Amino acid sequence: MRRLLISTGEVSGDLQGGLLVAALRDEAERRQLPLEIAALGGSRMRQAGAELLADTTPMGSIGLWEALPLVLPTLKVQRRVSRWLKRNPLDGLVLIDYMGANVRLGLKVKQRLPQVPIFYYIAPQEWAFRVGEGGSTRLIGFTDRILAIFPEEARFYGARGAQVTWVGHPLLDTLTDLPSRDAARAQLGLQEGERLLLLLPASRKQELRYLLPPLAAAAAELQRRCPGLRVMVPAGQAAFEPVLAELLEAAGVRADVVPAAQADQLRPTLCAAADLALNKSGTVNLELALRGVPQVVAYRVSRPTAWVAQHLLRFQVDHISPVNLVLQERLVPELLQDELTAEAVVREALPLLDDPQARQRVEDGYQRLRQALGEPGVTRRAAAAILDALPAAASV
Repeated sequence: MRRLLISTGEVSGDLQGGLLVAALRDEAERRQLPLEIAALGGSRMRQAGAELLADTTPMGSIGLWEALPLVLPTLKVQRRVSRWLKRNPLDGLVLIDYMGANVRLGLKVKQRLPQVPIFYYIAPQEWAFRVGEGGSTRLIGFTDRILAIFPEEARFYGARGAQVTWVGHPLLDTLTDLPSRDAARAQLGLQEGERLLLLLPASRKQELRYLLPPLAAAAAELQRRCPGLRVMVPAGQAAFEPVLAELLEAAGVRADVVPAAQADQLRPTLCAAADLALNKSGTVNLELALRGVPQVVAYRVSRPTAWVAQHLLRFQVDHISPVNLVLQERLVPELLQDELTAEAVVREALPLLDDPQARQRVEDGYQRLRQALGEPGVTRRAAAAILDALPAAASV
């Protein structure tokens, strides 16, 4: 029996972790290899077949002050993992994003269990940002292999001495059996002449506070200017549903909140039917791009966090959206910090709704993005690389 521990946090990490767990189980079955998977993650990883040690999806935060309420819950999870490691022999550790907690876990496992191979799948985007004079590469010291999902990520870590395998982006594996636009519109009950605006403001609690108000105000103004514009809002977490409904109503938006329990299943349908998305920065940008949805990207943290990042850490980034980072150009509009106002969102959104040339320019860029992200079969390649590197003898 082989035993893996997979660690991630936040909603997007759970999504990618669920895809990887399913691929690992399929690949292990093909090899007739008994495999147990324990996880720090969420419901998607549990549904894929992992034993969930702790639900870390509510523990995502952006910023210094925003992370303070999560210190005690994170310490409790770390203690639980330490106890689990003492009781359960381990054959491999897989870390997915979630930089702070995963770096601490990786260092601990490398110190206590140096024989256990450690993989970083979806490494933090150090290749994309700079702190001070350059990016931190602390994870190279304890990681045996980085499974890179971006070409530039593979080049960045490879140039610094890491063992790297570029597998491609896992969202490519979700593009099969997608509904047609007509079928998706019919399923959602969209009438002829109606257009669909997706509002995707938050997978973390503080994003509801910082991003939803300007995005909701922009959606309300777009509905006033564009008759027949329907707004749908997939909830990132079940706890967000009443907050979303309340804030959208207060902003004057006529919107349907999609419950979190249904959001994953409906996601391909929503994207196939959508004419535009107003959304947070993150993995969702790539998901929308791969499914051809024009978008306006929003990003904001608290003023103290922004000040510390700019003046003390000297944080620098050329682009914030993964779409623009991969292409190294401003394909999709980005509105950051004080730039993020309802008026600015409306100004960027209207051409994407009404100007065929603007929409075509975005679609042409999306085609180049798809080519840059690799080929389907990503999670299968990642799973094979992990199982290939496990010790020859099973744990006892």
